[in-house]
Amino acid sequence: MTQTTQVPPTRLTWDARLWGALLVVCGVIFLDGLDVSMVGMSLPSIGADLGVSLSSLQWVVTGYVLGYGGFLLLGGRTADLLGRRRVFLIALAVFAVVSMLSSLATNPELLIGARFVKGIAAAFTAPAALSILTTTFHEGPDRNRALSIFTTCAASGFSLGLILGGLLTEVGWRWTFLMPGPVALIVLLFALKLIPNSPRDEKTGGYDVPGAVTVTAGMLSLVFAVVGAEGAGWASFRTIGLFVLAAALLAAFVWIETHTKHPLVRLGILRKSNLRVANLAIMTVFGAYVSFQFIGTLYLQNMLGWSSLETALGFLPAGLLVAFLSPNAGKLADRIGTERMVAAGMVLFVVGYALFIRIGEQSNYLSTVLPTIVLIGLGFAITFPALNMQATNGVDDNEQGLASGLFNTSSQVGGAIVLAITTAVIGSQSHGDTSPSGVLAAYKPALVVVTGITILGLLLGLLGLRGLKARRALAVTEAAELDAVQKELAEEEMSPAA
Repeated sequence: MTQTTQVPPTRLTWDARLWGALLVVCGVIFLDGLDVSMVGMSLPSIGADLGVSLSSLQWVVTGYVLGYGGFLLLGGRTADLLGRRRVFLIALAVFAVVSMLSSLATNPELLIGARFVKGIAAAFTAPAALSILTTTFHEGPDRNRALSIFTTCAASGFSLGLILGGLLTEVGWRWTFLMPGPVALIVLLFALKLIPNSPRDEKTGGYDVPGAVTVTAGMLSLVFAVVGAEGAGWASFRTIGLFVLAAALLAAFVWIETHTKHPLVRLGILRKSNLRVANLAIMTVFGAYVSFQFIGTLYLQNMLGWSSLETALGFLPAGLLVAFLSPNAGKLADRIGTERMVAAGMVLFVVGYALFIRIGEQSNYLSTVLPTIVLIGLGFAITFPALNMQATNGVDDNEQGLASGLFNTSSQVGGAIVLAITTAVIGSQSHGDTSPSGVLAAYKPALVVVTGITILGLLLGLLGLRGLKARRALAVTEAAELDAVQKELAEEEMSPAA
């Protein structure tokens, strides 16, 4: 009887060209972190300069999220179908041009429109970048190490963006929109030299245009309904109509995917429990943080009177913690598993956001703000790389773009939905009261919502731990059965009859 053994993939040689390709790919997530943090620091200045209300100010953030979340699935699958390098380069060029043009916007509508187009470009670059990484590095220690570096670059971009955003906003908020453009062009030049060519996926045989149209329109309708509900009213005909339209379009998308020969999304991929949990968890992580940053920035600048630079320095410890700790996330995942990392990180998030509810009209940074910033930084350093690993492990190379698109879609949609809910809570509680006590009374219920969303993420993390116990028990049983079979075979070979 012949026994077959599974040979683990050969470890890669991390030479200069491999490092170069990895850092170029990481440049995209660096840009994303840079852009998000710089714009976050400039929001109060934008509101004052352009006369934008709080409910409209969120659109500077959610305009980007709308384009990003609405087109990510299409972007991820396009990378698989047309070639990851081609999609990566074209979308990055668009991102650079729109970044520079957005700095010229003279009214909120143009600014939000530019952010929307920029989000669409990012919806094609992000999944292409992550799928290039996951197809270049084998599942296991090599990929875990690469994803840890990927996360480190995101945190580094966010940390640098805080400082640059604070400094540039002092000069003028338009500079925070201009800065990512030249950086994107530099990344593009290196990408032309270092990113290997990837062939088209010839196995698909066709393109699912109806699926692409329905899922993109459905996601846009859903996000648009949520972010516009605070202004139009949750029970308004417009809001309910958009929710109904989104549900109908997404239902049509599911029907199309189950009946078309060449689906945009192979729905069977959602049977992977690790991918489902990772997507749901990242919705809570990103949604809670985007909302916290929005509230925290307004609180520090508008209520405590901090400058944009002081606000940036206040948020900086979180980014530095992620940048310094994330490189070790791969080793930690190899030792204790991603499930334990997610559960531990979620606990840190819950405690951190809960502590921030203590804010007052006059708060001490070291005792009131810093503990939350530190706990959030630790939470991201542990959770974000672990969720990236969970979302892509066990996925075939030809579906890595799809898996990456699903993961990024979940994060952006989560960000849009939770931010819309928190701003709606602030609007409903403020009643037009702009006094410090009135503003504070509006912020605190929104922070309770942020904490509650993170508790949902913790429950998902604990669910993953329960699954881990079941899988380990199954592995022990299978190992015991294999050991029994091997002993039986050995006894047969040693018997006289043999």
